[in-house]
Amino acid sequence: MPVAKVHAGQKHDLDQIWGDLNGGIEQVFQRLSMSKMRYMELYTHVYNYCTSVHQTEKARALTAKTKKGAEPGGAQFVGLELYERLKELLKYYQVGLLDNGVKLMDEAVLKFYTQQWEEYQFSSKVLNGVCAYLNRHWVRRECEEGRKGIYEIYQLALVTWRDNLFRHLNKQVTNAVLKFIERERCGETINKRLVSSVKDCYVELGLNEDDPTARGQNLSVYKESFENQFLEDTERFYIRESVEFLRQNPVTEYMKKAECRLKEEKKRVLEYLHETTLQRLLVTCDKVLIVKHLEIFHTEFQNLLNADKNEDLGRMFQLVSRIPDGLGELRNLLENHITNQGLAAIEKLGQEALNEPKIYVSTILEVHRKYNALVLTAFNNDSGFVASLDKACGKFINNNAVTKLASQSSKSPELLAKYISLLLQKSSKNPEEAELEDTLNQVMVVFKYIEDKDVFQKFYSKMLAKRLVQHMSASDDAEASMISKLKQACGFEYTSKLQRMFQDIGVSKDLNENFKKHLGNSGEPLDIDFSIQVLSSGSWPFQQSCVFSLPSELERCVTRFTAFYGGQHSGRKLNWLFHMSKGELVTNCFKNKYTLQASTFQMSVLLAFNEADSWTVAALAEATKIKMDILVQVLQILLKSKLLVGPNAEEFDENQIEPTTTVNLFHGYKNKKLRVNINIPMKTEQRQEMEMTHKHIEEDRKLLIQAAIVRIMKTRKVLKHQNLMTEVLNQLATRFKPKVPVIKKCIDILIEKEYLERQDGQKDTYSYLA
Repeated sequence: MPVAKVHAGQKHDLDQIWGDLNGGIEQVFQRLSMSKMRYMELYTHVYNYCTSVHQTEKARALTAKTKKGAEPGGAQFVGLELYERLKELLKYYQVGLLDNGVKLMDEAVLKFYTQQWEEYQFSSKVLNGVCAYLNRHWVRRECEEGRKGIYEIYQLALVTWRDNLFRHLNKQVTNAVLKFIERERCGETINKRLVSSVKDCYVELGLNEDDPTARGQNLSVYKESFENQFLEDTERFYIRESVEFLRQNPVTEYMKKAECRLKEEKKRVLEYLHETTLQRLLVTCDKVLIVKHLEIFHTEFQNLLNADKNEDLGRMFQLVSRIPDGLGELRNLLENHITNQGLAAIEKLGQEALNEPKIYVSTILEVHRKYNALVLTAFNNDSGFVASLDKACGKFINNNAVTKLASQSSKSPELLAKYISLLLQKSSKNPEEAELEDTLNQVMVVFKYIEDKDVFQKFYSKMLAKRLVQHMSASDDAEASMISKLKQACGFEYTSKLQRMFQDIGVSKDLNENFKKHLGNSGEPLDIDFSIQVLSSGSWPFQQSCVFSLPSELERCVTRFTAFYGGQHSGRKLNWLFHMSKGELVTNCFKNKYTLQASTFQMSVLLAFNEADSWTVAALAEATKIKMDILVQVLQILLKSKLLVGPNAEEFDENQIEPTTTVNLFHGYKNKKLRVNINIPMKTEQRQEMEMTHKHIEEDRKLLIQAAIVRIMKTRKVLKHQNLMTEVLNQLATRFKPKVPVIKKCIDILIEKEYLERQDGQKDTYSYLA
């Protein structure tokens, strides 16, 4: 039969090739030199065999098409036979190798295995080249038709190595590699090339059995035979080492050791392990070196904070930040520590801080500066640690020993406003412009943490008003810069009144110029150098002046200006703030001629002594119309400055002034300065001002709360009580922290005013009334 003849022909052809081909392959695997000519002979053997058989079979297949049930499969049979012979040859070669290596251990087995692998891999690539035609045609077609267990010749060599050599030696080889790595961890020098070669072999042996032609690495062999055991070994090694090291050394030294070990492991992967091992290795190391000792770290963190060991704190941060969600406890510890440090620093100041805003604010800034630098350098400015710093500063700034002494949480914004006023008002110690700007920037750091920003606004506006009215500002640029910073922090509305104050001062300058021109043109100049400031009542935080009889010497100035202003602005009414006014008196009754800088009240009392050298307190009160409690304080200042004396000059106590007490002008007055400032703030005035400020703050807060409630309800229409409370608190958080009872009271006021109503049947739900 024709089929039998073809089989016989095929066998004969294969036998013809095999003798020479087998000899050539042995030459390749013995690493003997081979000429290009010899290599081409071997390639041509495979090519001629495959093509001649293929053509014969093609012709037979064409003939067989006419015969029912004929099978054109001869080419597959011959390809398979050549493939099987190559497979057997490779297996026979490895069985011989295995006998030489099966009893070897440690470094000896590594040397044997890596040397044999490298030679075998090279030889297999040469063989793959010789069989290129078989790969391209027969192997490829077999794979495309879905036949299992057929590989390209190089892959066949790998599979044969894996099945016949690797499976018998891999435990010995892997154990030897793991011992090598442990020796290196203990400080010994190892032959890294051997380990790297084993890694390359394990990676190369990873084949995709389902799709041999698939591209890309398959790391199944590497991971199962090496990586998993390597990670287990790593865990055991570091558990043992870390426990032992901590038993003998402080935590700070342990952190250095852990840091060093992590760098070593990273370097190890880069030098001789596969890059994909890095992630799992670092996770394992983190678990053993850090997670297992977190409690010890937390305890040590507090000790390091107490001792200001910033470098060690930074090291701990770097280590713990490797753990997912590991920094939470450190952030809490830092927050508590900063809070306690801030509270302790302020408590040390005691009563002194109540009246020394510079000391108070400087202490806060010192604490913030110290821990801000720590967060920046040691904690990498991590957002969580920044938040801890902010929370801690908010706590100790708004509630501390000073606020408790003052019995009000609004003491911090008040002291901050006073400190800024000290910086911005004229004094002999005014800093340079750049230094002042830097200080104001630091002050804004404290301002950021103030809860009651409305309290700060009230005190700041009062002090700014005084500086502007009394021409006490050191620099208009610095004042404008500060307002700009506040506007940036809190918005336009917060600073709108402050900006209008500046505008009024500018308008007043022009007004004074016009008034002087008016006096010049009228031909009736005033005998007194008179200047005025006209302030819009809605922007300035001044109270109405009390009843007061203006001295006749000043009466004419006031009358003339009122007439002039009325002519310029019809319908406007001027309210004179005599308690805010001041002037200068020149003395002619003492040995030297002095210029006294005095308040209007002081001027009124002193001018009375032009009429008589001696007055009773009651007579002065009648003449000046100054309220008795204020007059007593005015007299106390004049008595202390020795311009006036009591009935018994040496024994008289100025704190015991009665309406019947007589006060006399002291003609023997002396002072080293010829210009003397006697315009000292009065205690009653200061106390009343403070009380009024706090009263106004409470009133303003109620209005702000009501406005917020109306805004929210206008948007929502219907809202439950709890949700309304939450939204009001959120909306007003940037200005102040509203008290819940006050919010409830404001809701009741708005219900009375018919802005809101309680829903029928749902007492905890409000509706907006349009």
